[in-house]
Amino acid sequence: MPQILSNATLATMVGADYGLIAQGSVVMDQGQIIWAGADMPAQYADMPVDDMQGRLITPALIDCHTHLVYGGNRAREFEMRLQGASYADVARAGGGIVATVTATRQADEQALIASALPRLDALMAEGVTTVEVKSGYGLDLETELRMLRAARALARLRPVRIVTSFLGAHAVPKGFEGNADDYIDAICIPTMHAAHAEGLVDAVDGFCEGIAFDIKQIERIFEASHELNLPVKLHAEQLSNTGGTQLAARHGALSVDHVEYADEQDARALAKAGTVAVLLPGAYYTLHETQAPPVDAFRAAGVDMALATDCNPGSSPMASVLLAMNMGCTLFRLTPEEALRGVTQHAAKALGLKDCGQIAAGLRADLCVWDVAHPAELAYRIGFNPLHKRYFGGLS
Repeated sequence: MPQILSNATLATMVGADYGLIAQGSVVMDQGQIIWAGADMPAQYADMPVDDMQGRLITPALIDCHTHLVYGGNRAREFEMRLQGASYADVARAGGGIVATVTATRQADEQALIASALPRLDALMAEGVTTVEVKSGYGLDLETELRMLRAARALARLRPVRIVTSFLGAHAVPKGFEGNADDYIDAICIPTMHAAHAEGLVDAVDGFCEGIAFDIKQIERIFEASHELNLPVKLHAEQLSNTGGTQLAARHGALSVDHVEYADEQDARALAKAGTVAVLLPGAYYTLHETQAPPVDAFRAAGVDMALATDCNPGSSPMASVLLAMNMGCTLFRLTPEEALRGVTQHAAKALGLKDCGQIAAGLRADLCVWDVAHPAELAYRIGFNPLHKRYFGGLS
């Protein structure tokens, strides 16, 4: 039996100006949108409807870059940075990613799930139905697999879609200092194969930076991922321009994330490859960065820009997509429409998903109903959640 949401403003994200449709309706059936528009066809006229009383309906939100599963926290490092330490200083002192690796290795699967669920619940409470979750805090076979299993388990415990990324190339762990290539050969690539064999991986990611892996090392990982027919993504140009964006574009990456130090040449490469630039204002804010992503260059080149929380224990301990939208506007000068596309249409593209991110017939019935009159209000408010109802596959 079709389910009809009527008397709403629709921000379909199809076409310009949010794809706005006044006095619109959405018809859902068997988890899919079967019709959306202003003049409902006669075949649905006599069916029961749910009057939205003029509320706004958007595609459900997508958080396309998170490190949601991890052990411990790094509140002490928050203090260190406020006392003047840089992100690189913290990493060199044995903190940063390596500190979370220690805590994550000590946590069993149930502990990882239990600690991730409150963060996931916070995202879902803001209308998120799809979340990307990365590994990368294990840096050994056993823990990386445990993280990915925990991520998969979240989708069995909550009405949410989890997309996983293998991030074995997140940092060089203890025991391999100065031997990143040995780590890649002995741990990273074999673990990728094991995770793929277990069905735990949707994409492969890496951290291309002076404190992590260089472009030659990342390319080896990309080549291994291609052998498994796994798409690639990359953390790049966060702290400096290392050439990671160009490399990722050459490999047809789904997305390149952070990109604060990307330039016009990088923007053109992303546009040519159809690769999404994922902006992460939470990390920019937390790390007191001053180099903002080249949004004007991305616009000029026609690069699709997504937004995400980058939820992680160190550089972005944030579990609010609505706040990420506001930060994207206030810190990076995105428009509210670009921000909403960044957590719907373009976020879906950054994950390689073609069945969500817009309101159109044939797509999943993943929707948000908001107590607002115009979609700009979603990015405008700070610390306010106007969600009225969330639909995941047509179910609220």
